[in-house]
Amino acid sequence: MAKILVIDDDELVRATIKAALELAAHEVILAKNGEEGIARFEGSGIDLVVTDIIMPEKEGIETIIELRQRDPKIKIVAISGGGRTSNAIFLDVAKKFGAIDVLAKPFAPRQLLAAVQKALVG
Repeated sequence: MAKILVIDDDELVRATIKAALELAAHEVILAKNGEEGIARFEGSGIDLVVTDIIMPEKEGIETIIELRQRDPKIKIVAISGGGRTSNAIFLDVAKKFGAIDVLAKPFAPRQLLAAVQKALVG
């Protein structure tokens, strides 16, 4: 079981990811944007972060960079629906800045769990 921080501005996406992770016996902490995610990350013993890329307040790439500055070993999975452009561009950038794995929305719960497992053991 891991302690996982999920950062996404879409309430339904957060709830869906939380449900899938909790079924796999993980503890889940939720945040609605990068600012809130960074605040919840501090001193919380988070093992892994799942973060959206396109968000208000503080977007995902900026969040990944800040998380890496605070904890260079933190494991990160980036997710994106792409907004007005292809999500592949955002996900490629996320990998360059330290995401261990990336998922394009929509994704199946099994894909999420596989990415989480890969990140936790990697």
